Amino acid sequence: MTADLYEPPVRELLRVGAGRPLDLSAIDPRSTPGLPALSVTGPDRKSWARAEVRRIGDELAEQQEMLHAQAVAGDAAGRRVLLVLQAMDCGGKGGAVKRVAGAMNPLGLRIRAFGPPTEEELAHHFLWRIRRALPDAGQVGVFDRSHYEDVLVVRVESLVPEETWRARYDEINEFEAGLVDEGFVLIKVFLHISYAEQRERLLSRLTDPTKHWKYHPGDVDARSKWPDYQAAYTEALSRCATDAAPWFVVPADRKWYRDWALAHLLREHFADLDLSYPPARFDLRKEHARLLAGDGLKVNGG
Repeated sequence: MTADLYEPPVRELLRVGAGRPLDLSAIDPRSTPGLPALSVTGPDRKSWARAEVRRIGDELAEQQEMLHAQAVAGDAAGRRVLLVLQAMDCGGKGGAVKRVAGAMNPLGLRIRAFGPPTEEELAHHFLWRIRRALPDAGQVGVFDRSHYEDVLVVRVESLVPEETWRARYDEINEFEAGLVDEGFVLIKVFLHISYAEQRERLLSRLTDPTKHWKYHPGDVDARSKWPDYQAAYTEALSRCATDAAPWFVVPADRKWYRDWALAHLLREHFADLDLSYPPARFDLRKEHARLLAGDGLKVNGG
């Protein structure tokens, strides 16, 4: 990992303070916290940020490989990374996964999108399907939506009694604290878009035939409850922002900034792991000699 991490770290600029009230309306979805000055980026900030995402992507791929290698060697001590993405419809979760996590090796990734629960999932505790989707040691997991749907959608749509979803805040905090104790690095990100930007993205899905598959009539129904969802997100992020598993709010109206910020969040968390490739568990000189000694063996086609 290169040493040119920003000061202050991007995660400190985007972090929701544990135990502090949060006002989402005070966070401008078009803002760019942590982005360097024009003297660094040049006038075309979008192109600069996209180039940075590609560069950081190479670093993330190497970090992921080292994490996987340590797990194979038995050195990872259960360590794994879990990125949790939440957003309003059209918030950019899929695009963020494609551009940031897409730089990593698919063999070491476990990506799971959570939609409405199935009948089987409804028959279990709300965290049951989440536990089944967790990444293994040495893997990087990505959740497109998550267990937070059970204090967001169920609240706004009145799917369960209020006393039920309110009790889940403490359950979630306990669950996440347990994951951290097991070696998980939790990175919980809310991609914060504006009401106006969501309108433009929904219109794009209606006017572009290649995006019709992304559109769902229910998106407009949810949009009509925007204030209710904002209130639900505000409370969920406030109640479940802990020292062990903080929340980060990424302004996401500008897609290029969203990707840049998310890449830095991952980069900074990987830096904390201080990863390296595991040493050989065998005699290198001996194995080298054995390999060369076999060069005289006659095989078919050799």
